Amino acid sequence: MSTPQQKFPPDIPTDMPTPARMYDYCLGGKDNFAVDREAVLAVNKNFPEGVDVARQNRLFLYRVVRFLAQEAGIDQFLDLGSGLPTQHNVHQVAQQFQPGAHVVYVDNDPIVLAHGRALLADNDATTVITADLTEPREILARPDVAQLIDFTRPVAALFLSVPHSIPDDHTLRDTLSTVTRALTPGSFVALSQAAGVDEEAAQENTELATSLGLAWKTRTVAEFTALVAELGLEPVEPGLIDVNDWRPDPDQPPLAPVDAPLRPYVGAVTGAKRVMELGGVLRKP
Repeated sequence: MSTPQQKFPPDIPTDMPTPARMYDYCLGGKDNFAVDREAVLAVNKNFPEGVDVARQNRLFLYRVVRFLAQEAGIDQFLDLGSGLPTQHNVHQVAQQFQPGAHVVYVDNDPIVLAHGRALLADNDATTVITADLTEPREILARPDVAQLIDFTRPVAALFLSVPHSIPDDHTLRDTLSTVTRALTPGSFVALSQAAGVDEEAAQENTELATSLGLAWKTRTVAEFTALVAELGLEPVEPGLIDVNDWRPDPDQPPLAPVDAPLRPYVGAVTGAKRVMELGGVLRKP
């Protein structure tokens, strides 16, 4: 049901790329525009690992949600910065291993709301809302969140491929810590961030993304590791690492193939990456 703050159908800007639609294109999706496709190609000309990193993050999402639902027994998921519905969405994976699991998707891209509503029309255990992630208190106070998420019980809060879209370090700290404080002990936080192996790679990647009109900050591996440590959570093995190496599973469901212009970039970088998706799962003690 729409609210006064959520015009429906929403206005969908097509003159600037958005992270959600660029990510969709990397995953073989069709919910993107020429401006998004051009932006993805521009990124990959300078960082040819870009498509692989995006796809590795989506495969990481599957393994993370499977772990949380199947091994940790979590049946409530707050997916912050969820992106467009695509393959192996959080609710589909969670409900496969925890039937009846509740999922709230949150994103600030209006196209996510439009497509999410169509996908979830018949799923009473899942909803999608449009909100600004940098206003976590407003998100946590929303009635449509409270309808599905009981914060007196363990919850999994997901910030997958999200922190780099919050370039101000103070704002990111506030966002992560506010949500973490709202979680009861035994809850989990899963997160991943575009991370450069050194300051030069991080700065170059940030400048490229911002030149395309994106709100973005690629942090170094050291910077993001230190920022996450401030949350005071317990890392789940194997800790905060390149998401491609987080509990790899060669038998997990594959992703759809990419569009023809992106195919040369799939598997293009066989050695060390200059930029990776750094991520992991942490438990609130």
